Amino acid sequence: MSQRITTKASTLDRRPFLLSIAAMLLLGIAVPYGSVAAQQGFPSQTVRIVVPTPPGSSVDVAARLISERLRERLGQPVIIENRPGAGGTIAGGEVARAAADGHTLFAGFNGPLASAPLLFSKMTYRPLESFVPIITTVSQPHVLVVNAQHPAKNLSEFVASVRQAPGRYNYASVGNGSASHLTMELLKSRANLAIVHIPYTGGPGATQALVAGDVHALFTAYVNVRPMVSAGRLRVIGIAESKRSPALPEVPTFAEQGFAGIDAPLFNAIVAPAGTPAPIVARLNKEIGEILALEDTRNKLAAGGMDVIGGSPEQLAALMRAEAQRWQPVVERLGLRPD
Repeated sequence: MSQRITTKASTLDRRPFLLSIAAMLLLGIAVPYGSVAAQQGFPSQTVRIVVPTPPGSSVDVAARLISERLRERLGQPVIIENRPGAGGTIAGGEVARAAADGHTLFAGFNGPLASAPLLFSKMTYRPLESFVPIITTVSQPHVLVVNAQHPAKNLSEFVASVRQAPGRYNYASVGNGSASHLTMELLKSRANLAIVHIPYTGGPGATQALVAGDVHALFTAYVNVRPMVSAGRLRVIGIAESKRSPALPEVPTFAEQGFAGIDAPLFNAIVAPAGTPAPIVARLNKEIGEILALEDTRNKLAAGGMDVIGGSPEQLAALMRAEAQRWQPVVERLGLRPD
C-alpha cells in the first residue's frame, strides 16, 4: 500500500471542474443534492479498477500504468482486479451492479463497451445505460498476425492459403464478441473464407496458442504480440485501420492490400456505474487526463504500441455509440450470435 497523500478540493481548478459538471448534465447524468459534498469526500476507501482481460493483456497494461499514478493523486490505494471471460461482459456486469460512488471503475474496450450487446442476448447490462463515461485512455494498432512459420508474408497470401484448404484453418480471438472476433468474421465474409473460430479469454492466451501453432491466425492489439513479433516468432501481415501505424510503419493496411472496408480501430476507456455523481466523474476525468498527458506516461504507452487519447466524457459516449453503430449491420448481416 502506498503512503496516503491528502489532496485538497481547493487544488482543483474551478473553471474546468464546473465545465465538466455542465458536460455531465448535457449527457443526462444527474447531479443530486449533496453530490458536491460527496466529491469532496471522495475517495474514502480503496478504488477498484476491474479489468475484463487477464494480466499482461493490452487493457491490463494500460490500466495498471494509470492506477500507479492515480493512487498518488487520490491519496487512497487503487487496485486492479482481473475478471476475464465472456468477451468482457462478466467484468462489465460486475461493475454495472457496483455502488455508484466512484470506488469501482471498469477498464473496458470495444467489446464490452459497445459491440457486446449485439451478440449476447443474456447480458446483464447495457453500456450506454449502465455506465457513465469517464475518459478514453488509449488506442492501439489492430493487427492480423500469423506464426512466423506460416508461409504467408502478406494478406493476399494468407487468404490464398486458407482458400486452398477450406475448413482446415482456424483462428483465435481474444473473446467472443470482441473486435478480434468480429474483424475476422468480417474478413471471412469479404474474402469468402472457411476458417474456424476458437475464442480465448484475453490476448495472452490467444497469443500463446498462436506461438505454439495451435491456431493459424489472430486479430489483436499489437501490444499483445509485440514481444513475439520482435523475437521473430510471429509475423504481422496487415493493419485493420484506415492508416498505417507509427509503431509498424512498414506494415500496410488492409485497404492497401486490396481489402477496403475492414477498418476496426481499438480503444480502451474508463467508465463507472450509472448514477455516479457528476463531480466525482469530473474529478476522475481530470486526474486520469492529467496522468495521460504526462510525458513519462505517453512514452511508456508508446513503447507498447499504444497512443494516448484522453478527452471528455461526452467524447467517450459518442465513441461508444459510434462503435456500436459500426458493428450492428455487420453482426446482422453475418447472423452472429455467440450465445
